[in-house]
Amino acid sequence: MIIEKIFFNLIAIALFTIIFMKLIHKNDTSYIVILILEFIGIAINFIELFLGNSLAIFFKIFIYFLAVLIPLWVLWLEYFKKMNFPEFFHLIVGNILISRGQQEQAKIRMSNFLNKNPNSQVAHKFMAKCYEKEENYEAAIIEYRKVTELNRNDLEAAYNLAYVMNKGKQNEQAIEVLQDILRRTPESERATNLLGDIYFEAERYKEAASTYMTALRYHSGSYDIYYSLGMVYTMLNDFSRAKEFYEKAAEINSMNFHAKLSLGQIALAYGDLEEAENYFMQGLKSEETEAGSYYYLSKIAMLKGDEDKAANYMKVAVDLEPQNYKYLQKDPIFTPIRQEVPKPEKVERQEIAEVKKETDEEMKQIIEEDEGKKKIISKEKKVYRHLFKTNLLMENLSNEDLMMIRNKREKQKMQEKTQKEQEQD
Repeated sequence: MIIEKIFFNLIAIALFTIIFMKLIHKNDTSYIVILILEFIGIAINFIELFLGNSLAIFFKIFIYFLAVLIPLWVLWLEYFKKMNFPEFFHLIVGNILISRGQQEQAKIRMSNFLNKNPNSQVAHKFMAKCYEKEENYEAAIIEYRKVTELNRNDLEAAYNLAYVMNKGKQNEQAIEVLQDILRRTPESERATNLLGDIYFEAERYKEAASTYMTALRYHSGSYDIYYSLGMVYTMLNDFSRAKEFYEKAAEINSMNFHAKLSLGQIALAYGDLEEAENYFMQGLKSEETEAGSYYYLSKIAMLKGDEDKAANYMKVAVDLEPQNYKYLQKDPIFTPIRQEVPKPEKVERQEIAEVKKETDEEMKQIIEEDEGKKKIISKEKKVYRHLFKTNLLMENLSNEDLMMIRNKREKQKMQEKTQKEQEQD
């Protein structure tokens, strides 16, 4: 019993001294918390000695936990895990403050820590994420840049830097960062996707295509890359190659119907009504593509001369997505059925807001709901809009032009069929 007490006191006091010296050396009050816990454990032990009574086993475990195990854990973190305890402590406290909605206090606390420890990567990352959450991209860029300067091998921070640069409209700098990441880790799919998206936004479609094609060497089974290539070649008006990549994407993920919707639009542009109809019927299986599929099924019905079916399809399309009413007005093929499709209430209210230039919160919410319902990413919107315009253009071509396009399409189909037969032989 006495030997155990002597052993405990020697260990506890030694650990208290080590932690106290760390407090002096690093000049960080984080260690005070550990010292207080140690002091409580040692004090309870001395009270036990003074009273001469043995405490219950629970209190003994509690004493060892406070005076020995906690400081040993801190030393283990620092010496074996190479973690900086003050960093760890401030990060935990900062995250607790954020979870309680006290982000400003968390930032002030971490900023004070950075004043004493300007080379703390953990603290700079914490600040960067706070600024990114606030959409203060300039400040987030500064913090992520500091992280990458302190550790050039931190590719996670480099990617985050490129991401916030893109958000902050600094795309040329983002491209440089992403190209550096891909030089070192060419298999990074998310760096590839972000770089491709930036090229796409800038309408640098050939560079986007090159980026995605390179990525296929490392991700030959990626739906996202094949689908992105389909969108890129759509914007380049190379519908044959676009179709090839959309088909591959649909093969990889048969339950994602965006690729099939694009395939239907391409088939419709070429006048392959049966093929287009098949793809659009499949698109009805997904809520994300259902409205677009009904819209194009209505167009196919018009091309086949079935105005009643076209009107019914269009009513559903407009009900699911009020934006389709505007497309109905733009496309001359729907002129015979326009009066049969009622204008959605949200479109009417949005038009009133545009006329009166109302800016109250209620109208803003109406417009945001209109734009946000079944929302798709801007890249897909751009592709769908392009295919929509392409279909309008094809409708306005002369019969001779259409015949030439269809003959070219039939010739291509025959070549593909012959090639497949040769491969099977």
